[in-house]
Amino acid sequence: MNSTARCLVWLPVDHRLLGKDGRQMPYGVVGDKYSRAIKNGAQAQPVLFPLADPEQIPDLLALVDGVMLTGSPSNVHPSHYDEAVADLDLPLDPARDALTLALVRACVDAGVPLLGLCRGFQEINIAFGGSLHQQVQNLPGMMDHREPSGQPLAVQYGPSHAVDLEPGSAFAQWAKGPTAQVNSLHGQGIARLGQGLRALARAPDAIVEAFSVEGASAFAYAVQWHPEWACEHGGLDGAIFKAFGDSCRVRQQNRLDPQGAKGKTDPWRT
Repeated sequence: MNSTARCLVWLPVDHRLLGKDGRQMPYGVVGDKYSRAIKNGAQAQPVLFPLADPEQIPDLLALVDGVMLTGSPSNVHPSHYDEAVADLDLPLDPARDALTLALVRACVDAGVPLLGLCRGFQEINIAFGGSLHQQVQNLPGMMDHREPSGQPLAVQYGPSHAVDLEPGSAFAQWAKGPTAQVNSLHGQGIARLGQGLRALARAPDAIVEAFSVEGASAFAYAVQWHPEWACEHGGLDGAIFKAFGDSCRVRQQNRLDPQGAKGKTDPWRT
């Protein structure tokens, strides 16, 4: 095995129609900030399989060392948790849904490190039987977790509110304390936490902001905020990506050189 080779992290693509004036074309896209967070924060190489089908998941997982489910302008279709669409103006991406909801379970079953951000956080929750509030800001007693419209990106992605971290959890270790400041750019949020998921961080209105997959043999964590934005600055966000990268490197050693690795275990298994 080449010890200098970066481990490979699969990022799913978003399926969008881009263009204008009746000349829209389908594209598979991924946000640059997610790829850069994998490259610079996790010290890994992001890879894409733009036309991956659910039945290809086992073969493709055998090629990679981790999976990160990114955020996206689109929402998971609420039919996956038995609801109708509340706001028809919000974008959906059924092609991504078909892949990622199956990919979540496959990662956990195969021991592939899994990190979910924003939409990815919601995908994992739904894959484990959870549900979402489609419009958190309209619920009595709940905060408006959406970003301030019309503001520069540095403001939209800046610290928005504190989260309380579960004592003794990985997040408390990464943050080096019981609380942390996070950004907030989401309209949806967890209503029912999926079976087998453990809440590890909550916002001031008690909505779940981070969780782990209980009993997973590899890194399996997700957050509602966007740690990719400032992961190169250290702190909790940087620690999340460093831990994810460390777990991916363990997976790489076991995948490429199982005899040499001698079954090395993931330091951040849940």
